[in-house]
Amino acid sequence: MDFAAAFTRDPQAAPNPVRRDAAAAAVFAVLAAALALTVDDGRRPDALGWALLLAAHVPLAWRRRAPLPVLLAVVAVVAPYHGLDYMHLAPIPASMTALYTVASTGRPMRTVIVGLSVTSVTLTMQLFVNPHELVELLRVSGWVIAMLVFGTSIRLYRQLVAGVVERAEHEAERKVTEERLRIARDLHDLLAHSITLIGVQTSVAAHVLVADPDRLDREALVQALDGIAETCREARAEVRTTLDVLRAAPEGPLPDLAALPDLVRSSGADLSVRTAAAKIPAAVGAAAYRIVQESLTNAVRHGGPGADVRVDVGLEKEVLTVRVTNGGAAPGGTSGSGYGILGMRERARSVGGTLSAGPRDGGGFEVEAALPLSVREVAV
Repeated sequence: MDFAAAFTRDPQAAPNPVRRDAAAAAVFAVLAAALALTVDDGRRPDALGWALLLAAHVPLAWRRRAPLPVLLAVVAVVAPYHGLDYMHLAPIPASMTALYTVASTGRPMRTVIVGLSVTSVTLTMQLFVNPHELVELLRVSGWVIAMLVFGTSIRLYRQLVAGVVERAEHEAERKVTEERLRIARDLHDLLAHSITLIGVQTSVAAHVLVADPDRLDREALVQALDGIAETCREARAEVRTTLDVLRAAPEGPLPDLAALPDLVRSSGADLSVRTAAAKIPAAVGAAAYRIVQESLTNAVRHGGPGADVRVDVGLEKEVLTVRVTNGGAAPGGTSGSGYGILGMRERARSVGGTLSAGPRDGGGFEVEAALPLSVREVAV
């Protein structure tokens, strides 16, 4: 039997409560009979005494369904039993079980009222039966108070465990939501970048075909088609990796600065990385990679394959700086949804950084991000 689970589980939500409590009541009845036959602290029960003693255990079968009525029924039977000076220890297990159930399932005010009422009835009966036994009065009162305190402690412990479990569930849900958002952003960035490159390379191939059919540049056409095929293969591999993350551990492999050369090479941009041997946190590296990827997507979309694009990544006082400059047309006008820059800002903000984007003096467009290496949690 798992005793920890028995204490932490809600007693009123246990399966088959009546059957379980009826079996426990039968065990307590056998124990009470043994005490009545072996302990000498009152009169031996006669027929009436046995009837009262056994009747005190019958309500216990419904103690979890109706704790307070069961306690009142037990007291109503046990009070005359003690009043007739039968063996006083015999019904104690049943009485304490009923008290414990009320204290462990009820509110504090109800527990206090029940405790005072039961103690008053018990002391009154003891004074009636043994008016000169002060020690016995204190012992009985101590048992009543101890059982009420024990039941209340168990109730508070259950509430504490329930609160911890609820917070843990909320934290798990929050982490799952964050992971889903990260994967959704990764898929968005990946597909947007790949589709944009495929669109540009397809336009190049179409231009080669229709520009001068009589002098078809087969080498340029093959190069454009090979670029399309390579982009498709890379996109397929990254999508497969992302989907593998969904089927496996929640924290999967993240793109980092080491993957920037391949990314930039496919866009025809110039790359400069000045981080030396500095250790870049995985989250910061992934954010930088996605910012560069989205910036290149915008640059290719608006400036075409011949755009003058440069990517500079460096370190300045424990801050990773990412700068993508496009000497061609700036994103704007009626083309595009406008969500690219917003997504990049969210990427930077997710690691405690900042991002600015806008037209350059003299033409073109520039995206600049500052990502601190000490990643801190940022409220969204």
